[in-house]
Amino acid sequence: MLIPNHHKKAGSISFWYDPDKRSILYQIGAACLFAFVAWYLVSNTLTNLERQSIATGFGFLDREAAFEIGESLIDYSAVDRYGKALFVGFLNTLLVSFIGILLTVILGTFIGVARLSKNWLVKKCAAVYIELFQDIPILLQLFFWYAFFYEMLPSPRDAINPIKGVFLCNRGLIFGIPQSHPVYGYMAVAGIVAVAIIIVLKKWATQRQNLTGRIFPVFRTSLALLIGLPLACWFLGGAPTDMNLPELKGFNFKGGIGISPEFTALLLGLVLYTAAFVAEVVRAGIQSVSKGQTEAAMAIGLKPGQVLNLIILPQALRVIIPPLTSQMLNLAKNSSLAVAIGYPDFVSVAGTVINQTGQAIEGVLLIMLVYLIFSLSTSAFMNWYNKKMAIIER
Repeated sequence: MLIPNHHKKAGSISFWYDPDKRSILYQIGAACLFAFVAWYLVSNTLTNLERQSIATGFGFLDREAAFEIGESLIDYSAVDRYGKALFVGFLNTLLVSFIGILLTVILGTFIGVARLSKNWLVKKCAAVYIELFQDIPILLQLFFWYAFFYEMLPSPRDAINPIKGVFLCNRGLIFGIPQSHPVYGYMAVAGIVAVAIIIVLKKWATQRQNLTGRIFPVFRTSLALLIGLPLACWFLGGAPTDMNLPELKGFNFKGGIGISPEFTALLLGLVLYTAAFVAEVVRAGIQSVSKGQTEAAMAIGLKPGQVLNLIILPQALRVIIPPLTSQMLNLAKNSSLAVAIGYPDFVSVAGTVINQTGQAIEGVLLIMLVYLIFSLSTSAFMNWYNKKMAIIER
């Protein structure tokens, strides 16, 4: 059966004026364009690599690394593989990012609350801190702290020794640690058990408060559990007190454990810089809560600390969490600047691997993948926490 021409014309016109159908066509076109550009770049890269006789692939990860790494959370030597060297760099980046995020949230929250203090001096000191550290580029701050530890602190032979077993010099902070003993493993297990109990206790205390209005001392109880359970294990295990103390041998200290100037400078720079932005996020979140909420809480007899913890912060978190997530991601990505002060993070180790193997494309892809994993995992956790803390309206 033949379709009249005027129906065909109307159908074609309706297709182009239908936004849903046009959007599908545009998406198909964009996907084809992206596929063409990707094919061109990949084929051109492979052709150039083949022309210059440069091998491709990740087989180099099984070859001997033949270089040392100054700091490592696991056993590593120059005879290990490139894959293990990159894993050491990954752990170093993970360590500084994790500790940095925790310290940044604590310091940023404190400065943000201080910025709203009624005490003139506290408020102005917080404002000066925010303006100072926000306006100085993070790289300059890293250089400053790195130079401070190397130029202002003495050599190991003249190390500052404030108390027995603790030394401060241009090689870092070196201090004693307990001698290896099985009881410390049990103490770690006790600490994990204490955390699990605290989580259950907090949920029970919240339900109890919602039903009866009575407040359970969760903070003091949690602190007692965190200290008491591991301490009880220590006493039951014989209360060992043997220490592994550092001693100066030659040009450096042997024994104990040390925190390098590179790690300290990187951590200080990241925390102090990012905390200034977190403080402004916290301040804005608190100020977004109506003053009537505070006045109503004070009218029913709540103390200032209870007003902050029970009334203001739960409502302010809805405003705080999204930009706080961005600052956490910025800190993790800024940790890549560690290469400038010699801390062996993933970027630094990957750069050494690229220089030795010539596998630049594979090395850069690994760097991109690692930071993508950091960013997505942090974002996923904060999105989950944001949904968990969301206030359900009736």
